[in-house]
Amino acid sequence: MNIKLSVVIISFNEERDIERCLKSVVPVADEIVVVDSYSKDRTEEICRKYDVKFVQHSFEGHIEQKNWAITQASHPHVLSLDSDEALDETLIQSILAAKADWQGDGYTMNRLTNYCGEWIRHCGWYPDRKLRLWDSRKGRWAGINPHDCYEMQPESVTTHLRGDILHYSYYSISEHIQQTNYFTDLSAKAYLAKGKKGYLIKIFFNPIISFIKSYVLKLGFLDGYYGFVISVLAGQSTFLKYIKLRQLLRDSRQQEIRG
Repeated sequence: MNIKLSVVIISFNEERDIERCLKSVVPVADEIVVVDSYSKDRTEEICRKYDVKFVQHSFEGHIEQKNWAITQASHPHVLSLDSDEALDETLIQSILAAKADWQGDGYTMNRLTNYCGEWIRHCGWYPDRKLRLWDSRKGRWAGINPHDCYEMQPESVTTHLRGDILHYSYYSISEHIQQTNYFTDLSAKAYLAKGKKGYLIKIFFNPIISFIKSYVLKLGFLDGYYGFVISVLAGQSTFLKYIKLRQLLRDSRQQEIRG
């Protein structure tokens, strides 16, 4: 079965990366949909250079935005990418083969991340298998914001494709720190909504465990200097998430006391 494919991308102020993403999907896309959260930069201008369905929609969360974005696709078969991602040539050929002979319900693929100009192959960052190509009638985005994942219906059949999604994550360590602060704000709020607790034992031990897991167990030391940086910031992210959750819980209790 030769299927039609909608490539769905969400964006916000992505003028630095989105053109790379769009160029890479042109060979596989029958339709490109960009759902933008009212960017203030040149994102829309760049998208208009391509044959793109450009839609603006208020951002209510990564999971919510991606699920809404799927509703804008004309075809049920969807390839989902972030604006800072692109397809390598091997993956392009794999997707074309899947389109020509669609098997099952979804396809996974590896993601290779570029960090400050270096490709990271350890730290738990690779192969970083992602489910990004699927029949949208058989699943939906789920998870805990900002860490979304696509979940297929029970008994769905998935297959793995050769090739990599190329993820251009951070161009500087400062960007990573800034994004860590933003993501831990979201994680703490999501944990609060799910009734999780900011126990002191987790605040103390979980960051250490995160560092050891990334640097030692996941062989982050083989990525040299940046492997060490990534592992330290993994621990910091865990620490910030739990202390922010603890602060939110404290603020919530004080509001209840005040009535």
